[in-house]
Amino acid sequence: MPFKIIVVDDDLGTRLSISDYLELSGYKVMTANDGQEGLIMVDKHHPDLIVTDIIMPRMNGYELVRQVRQKAQFRLLPVILLTARTQTQERILGYQSGCDLYLPKPFELEELAAAIGNLLERSRIIQSEYQLSLQKKLKKADSRTKTDFSDRESLTTREQEVLEILTHGLSNAEIGDRLHLSPRTVEKYVSSLLRKTDTSNRAELVRFAMEHHLVE
Repeated sequence: MPFKIIVVDDDLGTRLSISDYLELSGYKVMTANDGQEGLIMVDKHHPDLIVTDIIMPRMNGYELVRQVRQKAQFRLLPVILLTARTQTQERILGYQSGCDLYLPKPFELEELAAAIGNLLERSRIIQSEYQLSLQKKLKKADSRTKTDFSDRESLTTREQEVLEILTHGLSNAEIGDRLHLSPRTVEKYVSSLLRKTDTSNRAELVRFAMEHHLVE
């Protein structure tokens, strides 16, 4: 399946020249007249990359990029800004808005295509690493679920008591008062619980305990 690219520019000639060249290069191209229309197309078509002008009616390129970046699913979407403005401050604004590349006009279509290819390859690598990381997390979660019963059996009576009270948000001192233990002793039990459940803080410990039914 070819990569999907949205080209946003209020100049018809620019839209046609870019879209024709990219389609000949094997991409599926959709075009928009301004940022507002471009944003609608992004939500509808979920492109692999955006090429957009900056100065446009209704919504400029800076605002388009900012709004795209506010959507979780598009935070890593590659974006190229095209503009005749070449001042340093303009480029800074472009990068601050969240673009990946700032390409000044006039530009060669071959250069644009090379930049697109590079960004798409980088995006593919990032997505692959993200999927691999997600799979590892799911396997870890599945492994912890399978050991749910043995985890509970491995808790001592006192650890179970500390865990039950800890889930109500009490401090070490408050837990100690209820169980007639010193705060230092309570902290040792909490550390043991973190180790046995492979969690790194109290919030994760409480969530683990609830998800694995370690507390009533």
